[in-house]
Amino acid sequence: MTGTVEIGNVTKRFGKVEAVRDVSFELQEATTVALVGHNGAGKTTLLKLMLGLIRPTSGSIRVLGEDPAAGQFAARRFLGYLPENVSFNSALTGRETLTFYARLKREGSGTVAPLLERVGLGAAADRRIGTYSKGMRQRLGLAQALLGEPRILLLDEPTSGLDPALRRSFYEIIEELRRQGATILLSSHALTELEERAGRVVIMNRGLKVADGSLDELRRIARLPTRIRLKVTASDLAEAQNRFASLGEWRRVNGHQLEIDAAPDRKIEVLRRASADDSLVEDIDVAAPTLDELYAHFLRSQEVPR
Repeated sequence: MTGTVEIGNVTKRFGKVEAVRDVSFELQEATTVALVGHNGAGKTTLLKLMLGLIRPTSGSIRVLGEDPAAGQFAARRFLGYLPENVSFNSALTGRETLTFYARLKREGSGTVAPLLERVGLGAAADRRIGTYSKGMRQRLGLAQALLGEPRILLLDEPTSGLDPALRRSFYEIIEELRRQGATILLSSHALTELEERAGRVVIMNRGLKVADGSLDELRRIARLPTRIRLKVTASDLAEAQNRFASLGEWRRVNGHQLEIDAAPDRKIEVLRRASADDSLVEDIDVAAPTLDELYAHFLRSQEVPR
C-alpha cells in the first residue's frame, strides 16, 4: 500500500501547553483508521496539522508528498474535511452552500445534486440552512467533505447528530470510498461504532500516542481476558462449576449461566472443555475485549503511580 500521510516526531505547542508531543505514524491508502482519545488528547490538533491550518512546532508532516503548511499546498484539493462543529451561512440553501464549496474545489455544479441525494438532503436542497436540524447540517458537512471524491478524508466526530439509520448510511459511503482507495481518518468518541469499522486504531492521551494497531494487535499487546459465558441447566450448575474450577474464578449469571474472564493462555482450554460435552453445556458466548476496554487499559497503563 502507498502512504498518503506521514507524521514524524511532531510536537505542537500553544504557549506552554503541548497539545501534541513527539507523535509519529503513517496512514496508508484504502484504509480506515480511528483516532480516539478524550477531549484535549490532541486529536483535533493533529487534524489541523494535516490540513495545514497550523504549523508544527517541531517534526515533519507530509500529505500526499507535500508539506501542508507550505504556501503552495496543491494536494489540498484532494482532501476532504468535516469539523466537529459544522457552521454554514443560515441564509443560504443547502444547494447554494454546496455549490459554493464545489467552486472552491474546482468541481462542476453537476456534482452538487447527486451529493445532496447521497447524504439524504435531496428533498431539502432548496431550504435555507437556518431551518435545518443539527443532523441535517451534519449531513451537509459530509457532502461538502465528499466533494471531488477526495483521496484523504479527515472526519472529526462525523456521526454527531445522526440517527441510527443515517449513521449506517454514512458508514456505507465511507466504506465505498475506502474500497476505491481513499484514506479515511475518523476522530470520534463513538468507540462501539469504530470497533466494527476501523481496520486500525490510534489512541491518544494528553498529546501522546499511547497505542497504535489493529484490534487484534491491541488485544495481543494488552492481554486482557476474554469473557466466556456458558449456558447450562440449573441442575447442572454445580457440576459445570466443578469441571471448570481449575481454569479460573467462575461467577453465576442470571441463575443458569456461568461466566469467566479467561486469560489469553486459558481461553482455548475453556472452550475445548465446554464443547466436549454438549449434554452439559447448552450454549457458549465468547466476548473478546472491546475497544472501550482496550482504550481504558492503554490510558491506565500510561498513568504514573504517585
